[in-house]
Amino acid sequence: MKNTCLSYILYAFASPFSVAAADYTNIVLINLDDAGYGDFSCYGAQGYTTPNIDQLCADGVRFTHFLAGQPVSGASRAGLLTGCYPNRIGITGAPGPGANFGIHEDEMTLGELVKQKNYATAVFGKWHLGDDQPFLPLQNGFDEYYGIPYSNDMWPFHPQQGETFNFPDLPTIEGNQITGYNTDQSEFTTDFTDRSVRFIRQNKDKPFLLYLAHPMPHVPLAVSDKFKGKSEQGLFGDVMMEIDWSVGQIRATLRELGLEENTLIILTSDNGPWINYGNHAGSTAGLREAKGTTFDGGNRVPCIMYWKGVTQPGSVCNKLASNIDIFPTVAAITGTTLPEHTIDGINIIALIKGDQSAVPRESFVYYYGRNDLEAVTDGQFKLVFPHDYVSYGIFAPGKDGKPGKVRMNQLQQAELYDLRRDPGERYNVIAQYPEVTSRLMQLADQYREDLGDNLTRTKGTGLREPGLIKGKTRKDL
Repeated sequence: MKNTCLSYILYAFASPFSVAAADYTNIVLINLDDAGYGDFSCYGAQGYTTPNIDQLCADGVRFTHFLAGQPVSGASRAGLLTGCYPNRIGITGAPGPGANFGIHEDEMTLGELVKQKNYATAVFGKWHLGDDQPFLPLQNGFDEYYGIPYSNDMWPFHPQQGETFNFPDLPTIEGNQITGYNTDQSEFTTDFTDRSVRFIRQNKDKPFLLYLAHPMPHVPLAVSDKFKGKSEQGLFGDVMMEIDWSVGQIRATLRELGLEENTLIILTSDNGPWINYGNHAGSTAGLREAKGTTFDGGNRVPCIMYWKGVTQPGSVCNKLASNIDIFPTVAAITGTTLPEHTIDGINIIALIKGDQSAVPRESFVYYYGRNDLEAVTDGQFKLVFPHDYVSYGIFAPGKDGKPGKVRMNQLQQAELYDLRRDPGERYNVIAQYPEVTSRLMQLADQYREDLGDNLTRTKGTGLREPGLIKGKTRKDL
């Protein structure tokens, strides 16, 4: 499997679609929390509009088959920032307060990648790769950090606090120092946007990587007064309108400073919506299930990329891609060197440039839990293996921030879906396509040899350890 990944990377660097030599290209990566596939109006959202995001879509390329590395926040962000399947690097689930694992010091993050070319780097918003100081951004390739170390619901005001959870106060961190607790979340989107704008202005004459990781629209929802009550979709719509405003502020700043021609903007989400929160949750646009499952409602997310003069205005990419592909793509664009260890991402610059014949990613494996291989796809067909999962198909939707009920379900036998005809994964066609099933089974076995699979009790050799802190105790940062 390692040789296969390497061959893809070599192909990408040798392709005629490599980026032409230039002084440098800035990277602006905007990663939302729990925004679903249908939560931008250019993807079909209703009850509110996202005009700035729609304009980004009109100017750039909209991806329709873009997958998060896993359907849960911490793991997905680990994949995004390292180019690896999250299970390969030991980051599973959503590490909470005081978790004794995080990003390992031997992993290379996006920040460390572009530091090879002396980029200024910053993270504003949600981190979620471990909350102890060795795991925080300043120790992992970033010059600036202001935000929260994990999800915004991991605090004493969680609706199930005391019944299911016992969260401590939620810290706000600047650099490595806690500056406050339980900060007013209605100011998050504005504050992180203002910090981002200031960072761009301060670094307008040199290369920079900005990672704006909005905690919204993850619950609890909060919005500033300037957008409160503005949408027909209640608080959720208000939050999305403020996120759209944020995207507009970033673009306006880049235009004002004459930086659009040498800046790649990427807008995506860490996973699908948390739909048992009902009117406080987003939309999967008809995809099956949601966050916390490896059906496409959990993994398939919106993604728009814009690079003036490079992306074709109003283009659509239906090819398979993933957030783990951003890492090697940025390496190709910035002329930096990939780490010596195995990564799973593939350079997708050809897709960004609109090459309709390019197929850089030929498969994707849906790992979840500790190391469960739950599905595999070749882009058209998806083979789903027997596994337990949280079912959102029949649930009592929550209202006004209170979670609705879900139930555990079980897939008893392997099922095959034709995603071109059935993106909602509702019609099992495994009996009609035995050759496809066999081919995908073989592909899954290759990954089991590499990464293992707890569902079948096979152990791979390619897994790396998380950054464990042995016997650690909680202390002020």
